[in-house]
Amino acid sequence: MKERIHLINQAYDISKPDREKMNGHKALCIWFTGLSGAGKTTLANALERRLHTENIKTFSLDGDNIRCGLSSDLGFSESDRIENLRRIGEVAKLMCEAGLVVTAAFVSPFKKDRQLIRNLLGSNFFEVFVNTPLEVCEQRDVKGLYQKARRGEISNFTGINSPFEQPQNPDLQVNTVNQTIDQLVNTILEAVLPKLLLS
Repeated sequence: MKERIHLINQAYDISKPDREKMNGHKALCIWFTGLSGAGKTTLANALERRLHTENIKTFSLDGDNIRCGLSSDLGFSESDRIENLRRIGEVAKLMCEAGLVVTAAFVSPFKKDRQLIRNLLGSNFFEVFVNTPLEVCEQRDVKGLYQKARRGEISNFTGINSPFEQPQNPDLQVNTVNQTIDQLVNTILEAVLPKLLLS
């Protein structure tokens, strides 16, 4: 590990509460976790659009976009996946410091990694478990990733040859099988809007 003893975490001249006051709402990271194909990104994008229409300052973090940029140097080994999530957590933290509402859609299959993000963001972390059955996720798989994983062409693929540890106490659990996206967005909004109110 590199020496960091000469580094000092600098305080911001403009405080987070001041930024939140300017934005008209509190900051929050709404973290969608679940299997590939569960509907995380679809839900996160739909929620962001609804928040935007309410004049809430938002930004969406998506796995493929992060992998194409910030984490383009990482592979899919366990250590690289952990580092990818750590980087995402740090970005989400900075965005929360800016007073934004962040929607983040990531498989994030391991409890310890989600706990790392929760610890990093503290009260700004809101976990949504998109609990869609594996068979439904496979049916939706437009990229053919599940088939490739079952043929052994992809290793460490969550749900097939790598486990998904279901959250035991998520802030909210939704299922995209029995409800429409609009219905689910309404459910999420009911849960998160009170958290965005300034005191």
